[in-house]
Amino acid sequence: MFRILGFMQKNLIWSIPLFMITGFLFGLIGNVLYLKWLIYPFTFLMVYPMMVNLNFKSLMNTSGMGVQVITQSINFLIIPFIAFGLGIIFFKDQPYTALGLLLAALLPTSGMTISWTGFAKGNVPAAVKMTVIGLVLGSLLTPFYAMGLMGTAINIPLLSVFKQIAIIVFLPMILGFFTRGYLIKKHGEKEFMATIKQKFPPMSTAGVLGIVFIAMALKSKSIYNAPEVLFGLFIPLLALYGINFLISTVVGKLFLKRGDAIALVYGTVMRNLSIALAIAMAAFKDKGSEIAIIIALAYIIQVQSAAWYNRFTDKFFGSIEEEDVANTAA
Repeated sequence: MFRILGFMQKNLIWSIPLFMITGFLFGLIGNVLYLKWLIYPFTFLMVYPMMVNLNFKSLMNTSGMGVQVITQSINFLIIPFIAFGLGIIFFKDQPYTALGLLLAALLPTSGMTISWTGFAKGNVPAAVKMTVIGLVLGSLLTPFYAMGLMGTAINIPLLSVFKQIAIIVFLPMILGFFTRGYLIKKHGEKEFMATIKQKFPPMSTAGVLGIVFIAMALKSKSIYNAPEVLFGLFIPLLALYGINFLISTVVGKLFLKRGDAIALVYGTVMRNLSIALAIAMAAFKDKGSEIAIIIALAYIIQVQSAAWYNRFTDKFFGSIEEEDVANTAA
């Protein structure tokens, strides 16, 4: 089972569309309202494993705060407003879809932030810290951004959103923190990092795929009646990710060293779509599936764009060898 989930995790570009199509077909068969009862179990399965692998000790290290300030400034002072603007342009008469785009932009960083930074030989410790800071800040600020930017078009249940974030994010975060501590105490940090840690991401992938399946199943009949709507979601998503990559690349190139610049790119472009999906489905009830569709599609663009960007990292920021030569000359 873990081998299958591990394969799906490494191939989200295919597994996400597969479960979207499966959910769509399943939803056409008949009444699928009972699937709503599975939202919380799959949400917990999605978020809790992610929290076990978060290293909160990274926050104790105060070095390299410059790149953290730049990263979170882009994450919370620039990107949400770009997403909001794109929502106005493309989804003027679809406020819940616009909210989905905004939610995707409000929750930065995921485990893939660390992974892609490592693949590109960037500053992994900085990426770890970005992931923790971005998750905490995004969870705390999301209700206020949603209310401030979308409150005139949608009735935002502020208390309900806070409640759901507490259940979806902070409860699993606390449980994950103690689980990590217990496992390290029992097996040692070396064994935890080498073998145990790798078992949790596939579990999280199972939750993601389950939520994607449920969202598509609940929305399948309306998509069937207007299939062009689904294709229209890709354009603003491509614009959001393209602008995000451009901003972070230019800022990183101008102001940061290679390792920090790479961490900055993946710390701003990679969004925590799992948490965004969970909030959409749990906090907005009947409208949750409408919000979740665009977030599910964002997975496809996010994984593909991160992989392609990784191929050109050295062209943008130079190779490690070039950086070493420059540091030696200095």
